[in-house]
Formats: sequence, C-alpha cells, structure tokens
Amino acid sequence: MSVDLILLHPPSVYDFRQKTILYGPISDLIPSSPIFEMYPIGFASISEYLENAGYHVRIVNLALRMMNSPNFNAEKMIKRLSSPVFGIDLHWLPQVHGAIEIARLVKRYHPKAKIVMGGLSASYYYRELLQYPEIDFVLRGDSTEEPLRLLMDCIKNGNKPAGVPNLAWQAAQGGINETPLSYVPADFGGAMFRHYDNVIRSVIRYLDLTSYVPFKGWLTYPITAVLTCRGCTQNCAFCGGSAAAFRLICNRNRPAYRSPEDVIRDVDRIRRFASGPIFILGDIRQPGMDYADRLLSLLRKQRIKNQLILELFSPASKEFLTQMGNACPALCLEISPESHDPEVRNAIGKHYSNEALEETVGYALDAGCQRLDLYFMIGLPKQTQESVMDTIEYCGYLLDKFGGDKRLSPFISPLAPFLDPGSLAFENPEKYGYRILFRTLEEHRQALLAPSWKYTLNYETEWMNREQIVASTYEAGRRLNQLKAKHGLVSNKVAQATERRINMALEMLHRIDDVVAQSSSLELDEKLSSLKAVVNEVSMSTVCEKTELRLPTPFIKLRLAQALWSLVTRR
Repeated sequence: MSVDLILLHPPSVYDFRQKTILYGPISDLIPSSPIFEMYPIGFASISEYLENAGYHVRIVNLALRMMNSPNFNAEKMIKRLSSPVFGIDLHWLPQVHGAIEIARLVKRYHPKAKIVMGGLSASYYYRELLQYPEIDFVLRGDSTEEPLRLLMDCIKNGNKPAGVPNLAWQAAQGGINETPLSYVPADFGGAMFRHYDNVIRSVIRYLDLTSYVPFKGWLTYPITAVLTCRGCTQNCAFCGGSAAAFRLICNRNRPAYRSPEDVIRDVDRIRRFASGPIFILGDIRQPGMDYADRLLSLLRKQRIKNQLILELFSPASKEFLTQMGNACPALCLEISPESHDPEVRNAIGKHYSNEALEETVGYALDAGCQRLDLYFMIGLPKQTQESVMDTIEYCGYLLDKFGGDKRLSPFISPLAPFLDPGSLAFENPEKYGYRILFRTLEEHRQALLAPSWKYTLNYETEWMNREQIVASTYEAGRRLNQLKAKHGLVSNKVAQATERRINMALEMLHRIDDVVAQSSSLELDEKLSSLKAVVNEVSMSTVCEKTELRLPTPFIKLRLAQALWSLVTRR
C-alpha cells in the first residue's frame, strides 16, 4: 500500500550503538531509556487525523528498532521506505542529534521527499532548524493536526503553503518564510477521537508491530497514557511544558481540555486491548472541580479494572481523595514536591507546605490508594548538596510517619540532561540562580555527544556546579536505595544490585574524566571504547531499577484478539 506520510521517531543520539556515553540516571524515572525511544502521543493523533482526511500514514519507531537489535540497519530501512513526506519529531530537546541525523539520511535516499519537523523543541528552535538544508518545513505549536493536513494538501497539489498557519519553511532565495502562529484551538479540534483504534489498524495494515511499540519492554508492561489537556495551568520554573512556556512557544494562553467523555472513551478503548496501567496525564482539577467531579463520576460507573494513575499538582482535600478512591478501585497517585524544603519548592513555583503534603499522603492512603509515588529532583534553585541529602532524610521521616507503608514510594532524580528551553529558568536564568551553558540548537546537539552526562548538562546553579549536581545525584540515589531496603520497599537483592550499579557508574565517571583529561581528540573515541560494555550496563538504570516504577499487572497483559473484534464490531 502506498504511504503519504511516514512519521519517524529518532533515538537521542543516532549512533548510540557505536559511541561510548555514560548517560547517567537521566531517564531512571520514566518508561523509556536514555535513548528516549518513546515516541510522542502526537504521532497517534496526527496519524488518526490524516487518515480521516484520506491520507495513509505510517509510524516507524526507529529508536526502538535500533535498541532491539544490534543488527538492525536504520539506514537500509530508511532507504527502503517510500513516501512523498516524512515527519520527524523534535518534542523534547534530547532528541535533537538523532532527529537531524535521521533527516540527513532521509534526504540522502529520498531527495525529492519533503521533511517536516514538529514538537515543542522544534517550535522553539524553528529558525535554527531551517538552517539545516535537509529540513523543509517546521510546524509550530501544540496542535498541528489541521495545519499538517493543509500542508499535505499543498504538497499533494503542488500549491504554495502560504495559507498554512503555524508553518515555517526555507525560502527559495535563502532565508525563512513563516506564517503567523495563529492556529491555537481552544479544544482538540476533532483530534484524538479514536487514535488508539487507528494505531491497532495500522499495525495490521503494515504488519509491523515492532515499529508501533512505544518503548522497550512495553509488550511485557503495557502502560498507556490518556491526555486530558494541551497546555498547563502551572508555572514550574524548570519545565518546558509550563504555562509560560506554552505561551512563548505555542502562543497558547490557556489550556485546551478534552471533555471527560472523551477521556473515558480512551480509557474504555485501552482496557479492551491491554490490562496494564493507564496514566491519565495532568491534574484533573485544572479545568475546575466540576470537570474533576464529572470525570470521576464517569470512572466510577465504568469500574475500570486496570490500575489508573492520576496526578496531583498540589495537595488535595480528604473529600476529593475519597472520591478518587471510590471512582478508581485500583487507584495510583503521583505527586512531585521536588524538594523537602518549602523555600526551594516556592522558588520553582510550587507554593505549599510540608504539612499540606503530608495530610494529602495520609488522606490518599486512607482512601485506598494502592500506590503513591513521590518525586523529588536535584538541580533546583536554592538547593545545595546538603539540601539534597536532607530531602533523603525527609523521605525516611515520611516512611516512619506512615508506618513504613509499602504503598508509599519516594524517588529522586536529576534535572537532566537539559534545563528546558522555553522554561522560565532558561529564559530568565539570573532570576532563578541558573547559569546557562548552551543556548543554541547546535550547542545542545553537540553536547549530547559528550562522553558523560556531566558534560551534557546545559546548566549550573549558584548553589551547585555540574560536578556537584552529579555527585549529589549518585549519593542521594545510594542513600535512598538503602532507605528503601530498610523499609522493605525493595528486596535486599535489588538494593545490592542498585548499590553495585551506582558504584560502577561512579568508577566510570572518574575513568571517563581521566580519559578526557589525558587524551587528544583523535585518541578519545578509541580509549573510551574499552569502557563501553560497563558504561552501557550502568546507563540503562542507575539510582533505581526500572522495575521499581512498575505496578503489578495480570498474567495476560495484551488482548489483541479482543481488540481486533472490537474494531470490527464498533464504528
């Protein structure tokens, strides 16, 4: 079948299989690895929207395919693919090296094809992206389904794209043409109606399950996500998805929300083909309590057996948490206080006390929450090395306060590899006590090739330099690991394995520093290659095991036959 658009998801670093890079614990607390192989949910919504408009769209997760097999040749696959248009995501900045290298390969083998990039980072750096001759178009904003449809129509019919909103492209005489960033829909504009169904259809159409798997290990742990909004009401200083960042990058002054009915439809679709956890993204209180009440009422009627993971951006009342527990028999919650210190928390835009946080934890556990994850961060304003260790002490205090309840799981990770461009702190570093080390797209692209994540970090703070941020991360990880073992949150076997990885990672960090200091640029790669096997081992998980993030799942995790029957019988 002919394809009109192929969406390619790149690895963070294109030649990661050859290069020796100590990635560090930059992805320990997310489903994907440091290769960032999880493609954005926007791929699914774009695919569905364009399919409804009569275009055939295929998704290819190149990053995952490269991870799954050392023999997989991405270049040969790109050469074999055929489409008049290729889309490459550059949502979060750690994808920038892989995204540009993939674009170069596409142009090498398909010089007449058009390459379109999109995502938050692409929107921020669109002018720099168009300096690379391989990239034809950049679609800006957070809702590119309709602009991309209009662009596809122009390409198909040979028309100029001057009427496509949010678009930037290379001018014939050099320079850049762009249209106003004016397409900022107040709702989802018909997108994401049955995007999960469309993904299943596409797997069948192209007989290519591997290219559609979201991240490594998903088939054994099929966690899925349901989007509630585009945009955010919060202004966390370090976040490239904050309200201020969306205003700057996407011209979005307020979030666009999906209706509770649309959210429930997604949940219902997912439970038909997977029994894994379903993560409802975004605090459901953002649109107001009427929205949250309606959504919880619908969930209660559905009686979903899958674990439902919900987020809280701030403390919640006993009544609301009880309502959550009644609506979700397998409720799991995530809260990110970031620091034990209210002064640090206030500096990043989170204004609540430890007392309010602890009340929320107690109410959630009393409401039957099956798992409550608390996320803390390293690399924040006003945070010293001592403060980081005090955060671990606070985790111990919480575990003691709640009787070592094994449903309570604290985690800590660094703000890495980058402070997000577009965030308040990146745009106003002096105000928040940051020193930005890389500004341009090319500087970030080159930084990803550094042999250690210490050299990749694009910031330091007034209170910690890069070396102190890295040292604090490993020591905090070690102490928290010991604390979890003490309270039985992890087994002694897991704790010992984590301790061993942290020690190995520190040894590799110091050995890499020595190699960098003692080697010329010509010698560097060869000397680093002798460390690659160990570096790879300690980079996939460092300060905690990925299994610590996982929730219990039934023996039968995917119900593909049932999903196929559902597609046949439902319109």
